[in-house]
Amino acid sequence: MGEILSTNKPAVLLLEDGRVFTGQSFGYVGQTIGEVCFNTGMSGYQEILTDPSYCKQIVTMTLPHIGNYGVNPEDIESEYIQVAGFAIKEETTIPSNWRSVQSIGDYLNEQKIVGIKSIDTRALTRHIRNQGAMNGIISSTIVNVERLKSKLSKAPSMNGLDLAKVVTTKKKFCWPKNNKKMYYKVAAIDYGIKHNILRLLEKNSCDVTVFPAQTKAKEIINFNPDGIFLSNGPGDPSAVTYGISMAKDLLGKKPIFGICLGHQILALALGAKTFKLKFGHRGINHPVKNLQTGIVEITSQNHGFAVDLESLPSNVIPTHINLNDNTLEGLRCKDIHAFSVQYHPESSPGPHDSRYLFHDFINMMKNAKKN
Repeated sequence: MGEILSTNKPAVLLLEDGRVFTGQSFGYVGQTIGEVCFNTGMSGYQEILTDPSYCKQIVTMTLPHIGNYGVNPEDIESEYIQVAGFAIKEETTIPSNWRSVQSIGDYLNEQKIVGIKSIDTRALTRHIRNQGAMNGIISSTIVNVERLKSKLSKAPSMNGLDLAKVVTTKKKFCWPKNNKKMYYKVAAIDYGIKHNILRLLEKNSCDVTVFPAQTKAKEIINFNPDGIFLSNGPGDPSAVTYGISMAKDLLGKKPIFGICLGHQILALALGAKTFKLKFGHRGINHPVKNLQTGIVEITSQNHGFAVDLESLPSNVIPTHINLNDNTLEGLRCKDIHAFSVQYHPESSPGPHDSRYLFHDFINMMKNAKKN
């Protein structure tokens, strides 16, 4: 069990470039190391905490007040908290919402997640924007910076890190169907899949079976699905060599739809390249232009890597572009049934502008069946 929650126990956040932020313990009393990144969302902290794409990351919220509406068992995106640590400006200890069952601090403490509060999150965010995402350590047990530097120096970089195998399901399972007739059999490859993706696939009449990340293409082909979904997930996409190899073997055999890490894996399988963004895209208000319709969608995003637009092979066309930095946000193959997006059309949290992509996947499976 964790120690008793303390509102004034000192804590520090040390970044690998030596920058130090002093504050107070938040959640579990202990130490944690991860890549420090920031999320600009004004709500959705529980979904963020439970999103497997945040594995091995310390998330900083730019909104100053966190925990206003508490925590409830319905808004989780996986079975437990996935972040390595949590950094905020101010904690709400007495939440106000009829759905709330506990406070954010109690939730973190219960799951042994170390956090820090009462720090200048605006200064931390500006530092990361200027210097780039980097490893950091939060400690509420040892606050001696020199001792923490030694520990932090041994932490691996996110570059080259395969985390999909850390968060994936250990064995395949069927997503609940709620007594609804299903028309499409979908194999979802779990690199860190969010529950709301599964909910939306089910809502669109998909009978979903979730497979571990290291499943071989032969098993998927023998399963004979109508379509294959490549999920979101954490880490460096180029390190997920087994996923890239599997996707290569499945190209042209069944319709494929990828989101986030799944988008990057599909792109790598097609022959494109990926690179690490300076500080990533994480929030629920990122503008993305659909190049096919000209419509601008406000999107939910969470990624630290991106696909190199200039590296797309001739049989792949870009479909979506990020209007903040002109990075690639979507692609589609000309000659086979395969498409993907970098952002999160299932949102949770975030706007619902892009949920039409699930209908696009349904139509792709429908057309493939006809042919």
